[in-house]
Amino acid sequence: MSTSQQQAAEVPVEPVWVPDPAPARLPRITRFTDFVTRRTGITHPDYQSLWRWSTQDLAGFWAAVGEFFDVRTTGAWEQVLDDAPMPTTRWFPGAHLNYAEHALRSGADEDTALISVTEDGTTTSVTWRELRDQVGALSGWFREQGVTAGDRVVGYLPNSQHAVVAFLACAGIGAVWSACAQDYAAPGAAARFAQLEPVVLVASDGYRWNGRAHDRRTEVEELRKALPTLRATVHVDHLGLPFPEEPDTTSWQRATAEPAQPVFEQLPFDAPLWVLFSSGTTGTPKGIVHGHGGVLLDHYKLLGLHLDLDVGDRFLWYTNTNWMMWNLVVSALLLGATPVLYDGSPTHPGPDRLWALAAEHRTAVLGVSPGYLQSCAKARLEPGRDLDLSELRVLGSTGAPLPAQPYYWVRDHVGPHVQVASTSGGTDIVSGFAGGVPTVPVWPGEISAPLLGVALKAYDGRGRAVTGEVGELVVTRPMPSMPLYFWNDPDGSRYQEAYFGAFPGVWRHGDWMTRTHRGSVVISGRSDSTLNRQGVRLGSADIYAVVDGLPGIRESLVIGTELPDGGYWMPLFVVMEPGQRLTEDIRTAITTAIRTKASPRHVPDTVIAVPALPHTRTGKKLEVPVKRLLQGSPLDQVAGREAVDDIEALRYFTRFLPDASAGAPLTSHRPRQAP
Repeated sequence: MSTSQQQAAEVPVEPVWVPDPAPARLPRITRFTDFVTRRTGITHPDYQSLWRWSTQDLAGFWAAVGEFFDVRTTGAWEQVLDDAPMPTTRWFPGAHLNYAEHALRSGADEDTALISVTEDGTTTSVTWRELRDQVGALSGWFREQGVTAGDRVVGYLPNSQHAVVAFLACAGIGAVWSACAQDYAAPGAAARFAQLEPVVLVASDGYRWNGRAHDRRTEVEELRKALPTLRATVHVDHLGLPFPEEPDTTSWQRATAEPAQPVFEQLPFDAPLWVLFSSGTTGTPKGIVHGHGGVLLDHYKLLGLHLDLDVGDRFLWYTNTNWMMWNLVVSALLLGATPVLYDGSPTHPGPDRLWALAAEHRTAVLGVSPGYLQSCAKARLEPGRDLDLSELRVLGSTGAPLPAQPYYWVRDHVGPHVQVASTSGGTDIVSGFAGGVPTVPVWPGEISAPLLGVALKAYDGRGRAVTGEVGELVVTRPMPSMPLYFWNDPDGSRYQEAYFGAFPGVWRHGDWMTRTHRGSVVISGRSDSTLNRQGVRLGSADIYAVVDGLPGIRESLVIGTELPDGGYWMPLFVVMEPGQRLTEDIRTAITTAIRTKASPRHVPDTVIAVPALPHTRTGKKLEVPVKRLLQGSPLDQVAGREAVDDIEALRYFTRFLPDASAGAPLTSHRPRQAP
């Protein structure tokens, strides 16, 4: 067990945020609880009671969500879910609906539906009337190209209004959407899209990043050639660059030239809505398919009850189009809220860029990464003092475990009124397992609670639920947003193996988790990159929480690898801030901090400076590929080039091989060149 995570579960800690006992606006989850009581006659005195009911009576809970949010269906359905075990559970068999119809129904015509901001400050606002007209126009153009329900439409696009319009136009006619950000080169995008055999490509001329406009027109042409099933391509002039006139292509302006009211096909509840892809770090990216109805219900729950979004709220979460958070941001439209879409670097021209955007657009919910919060603390930013963040209610964080210190930093430097909503979830379910609750306190280093409808538990190695100690994150009952299937997995074997191989009939997600005695959740890293010293499991997040907050260190990566002679080597790699050098004094400071703030078991065998760390395209540290490199696997077998943000950073680790330094003093280790 991870010592520091055990302490998190047992030691009393004062919350950094508590719900307002007399809020000016009653949280929607409180109104939902009253609605459930009227509907069922069951009273729920607190969130834990409501959560238990929501996981014990799945049919009652999800039917209540549908009724509370007025999810409109056609067709006859008699049961909420059938009796089939995961992953073959069917939801609302017989019901028909359409995601796009719900996304476009809430806002008044002249209110703002979307705000799109580019890195150079160019801002475009789209009203609800304009959004409906553009979606109707583009869906009409799709139909003219022969696109029908089940066909695939793909987008090679930055985070702008064009991607939202194209997705909704696609969903409205029942075609299946998939998107890829333009930092992927054509081969990386094709590795995903070609699996789908798409009939239409919507592609931008480029995107902005770190003070530069990146022209991607050449990549667009290469991508078109790699997709032989295309009937047509829509060119988007996001940067204002001209595309050549070619057969089977048209401009965005022409494709959306005739405003029209959208026509929504009524589709089976489990009709495919989109395909999201896994990172592809260990092979061909897996296409994960989610359905119209399951996404609708789950996103109403997550955004409406847990993040408390309402009509007119502004919602900004830093993301790009191939990360599941983009899909969640678009779903803010379901509540009548306004997504704020940003194309650019979160730290250009300065580290306060996202805070400035949140202030300028009066954002109610802002989402960032743990790394961004830690960099803001190191930069000594004072967003709460220097900017007007009075509208900000919730600060979301996801992508990695959020250590305790940023919770205090948000309270002290952003504002005590801001609820930190750290969230654990994934592309797999395009939603969350655990997160914030408007009526539950926030404890530093912890996620407030499992989300409603999620039968979340921590399992030990024998498949027994444990509390107060680290176990495998599992979900024991079905969720409507679980994948319908994997693309090109006709017998379901890859799907079954991915989640249900360890505990039959139980979803194993691949994270270490602690369920504390107060009901909160602590995530301590991926279970497939576990640190295991002398039979004791350690969470890498415990080490990152200490090291990444130290002055002079930009970020760190810890790996535990078994040696051929039966030994175990656990190096810690650090990236220093510009102008800083890893000295023996700093090594000592690092190991001392880990020993005192985590435990002696967490102290690495050695500390090594590297120029950069490799990440997935969504910013997650590549622990497993680096571990495999240290075990001697060839570079081309540990990760796909297009899945890594910096392939040279990953290649750098090929020079390190474990040897007798496994038990050597920290100061004696020197990297040696791999043969």
